[in-house]
Amino acid sequence: MDEILLVSTNLPDRESAQRMANALIESRAAACINMLAECTSVYRWQGKIETASEVPLLIKTTRAAYPHLEVVIRTHHPYELPEIIAVSVNVGLPGYLQWIVQETSLTSASLP
Repeated sequence: MDEILLVSTNLPDRESAQRMANALIESRAAACINMLAECTSVYRWQGKIETASEVPLLIKTTRAAYPHLEVVIRTHHPYELPEIIAVSVNVGLPGYLQWIVQETSLTSASLP
């Protein structure tokens, strides 16, 4: 079975988070996305400490689909430098993990 990834990104509001989630699911770059409650992020950007409200997304995909997922995020993300962090899922319910593989397996067929 293909390696399963849990990918995290943050969007500036619910509307852009919903658009991103739809784009990722429609393109089969992801099998499932959890849109979490708004949070506050504190970070340094271009030499200044910034505070922003953001909507986190937890994205379930595979390593094979990741390159396509990254393209979709970068294409639709409003930030100059979006957070895209992927961690490998080592253990999970086998049926659920297989479902992720099935849902993202058409990714390569949909690419030009």
